Amino acid sequence: MNKNTALIKHIPIFAHLSDESLEKIATITVEKKYRKGTIIFMEGDPGEAIFFIKSGKVKISKTSSDGRELILNIYGDGDVFAEVTIFNDVQYPATAEVIEDAVIGMIMNKELEELVKRNADLALQIIKILNKRLYMSQMKLKQMALSDTYVRTAQMIIKLAHEHGVEKDDMIELKLELSRQELANMIGTARETVSRALSQFKKEGSIDISGKRIIVKNMKKLKTWIES
Repeated sequence: MNKNTALIKHIPIFAHLSDESLEKIATITVEKKYRKGTIIFMEGDPGEAIFFIKSGKVKISKTSSDGRELILNIYGDGDVFAEVTIFNDVQYPATAEVIEDAVIGMIMNKELEELVKRNADLALQIIKILNKRLYMSQMKLKQMALSDTYVRTAQMIIKLAHEHGVEKDDMIELKLELSRQELANMIGTARETVSRALSQFKKEGSIDISGKRIIVKNMKKLKTWIES
């Protein structure tokens, strides 16, 4: 198994496929390098491909009716995005922007469709991951409707700590530089409200803040916000 095929195997959609199927997927994969700040595709562009990240980070966002940016997610190594376009003649529902120099694999949907026709295992895995993403989206909407801002801010920090955090001296430093506005966009609230939540978390000793970096000092105490 070559390096590219081994990397593809780590993508949830393809994780349980045979080596032969992985090799076939590798043959239709195109690799591209992107600099920080590059737009991979814009919301509304024709949805032509599925992407996976070999290295770097990508921000997925939408524009609200009043022109504000709503950050849906930040993806890193091994993550897949734009799979919503698979088997659908649709536009990309969001914008993908590189926020850290990245190497990204791209699989054209038309070529993937031809492969899926000959591979039932691949079809099953795609169904499973799409169902999971749908469930997570529904949970996020429910969370936004039912949780107050402090709870949602704590949940987002915990999520980012798990996905992008590095442990150091019994603390977890988020390896992301997020402004208050960007964090507010991810949560779906106002910057001022997030600032108040962060100030409260810092005052109680749950987190510390260094510039745009957040450091989780006491994960147990931070989790009490979502467990109460």
